Formats: sequence, C-alpha cells, structure tokens
Amino acid sequence: MTIPPEETPRRRPQQRKQVLLRLDPLVYEALARWAGDELRSANAQIEFLLRRALAEAGRLPGGTKPIPRRGRPPGSGKPEPEA
Repeated sequence: MTIPPEETPRRRPQQRKQVLLRLDPLVYEALARWAGDELRSANAQIEFLLRRALAEAGRLPGGTKPIPRRGRPPGSGKPEPEA
C-alpha cells in the first residue's frame, strides 16, 4: 500500500547537531589560535579538522554537504549600477 503524496510525512530539514566537547585548556588555546590564523571560529575549525580526518580515513559519508560558508551569498556576477 502506498501513501498518497499529500499524506506522506514531510522530512524536516536536517539541523546541525550540538555537541558538548571538553578540552584541555591548552589544547583549546592552540585550536583557537589556529582557527584565528585561518579566519575561522574555534567551532568551524573543529568541524574542518574532523571532516578532514574522516575523509583521510575514508569514513566521511558520501552525502555529506560542504561546510556552510559565512557571509553574503555570491552575487549574480552583474555589476551594480553606479549612483
């Protein structure tokens, strides 16, 4: 039996998981400095490093989306009219 399309449960967009991570203060300081050097937050740096480690180990799931970029979305490529 198939469920009519109007009755199929809708999948909610996947939300990012929140994880409590306890780190040695010196490890966190080193991580924060590294993140600052690469213009990332400490959280973004942790995700970057985890993704890289997973990819190198061949364990990054195939459907994994890229890390969301911060800032404005790219423009259409058309120059804005001068005022």
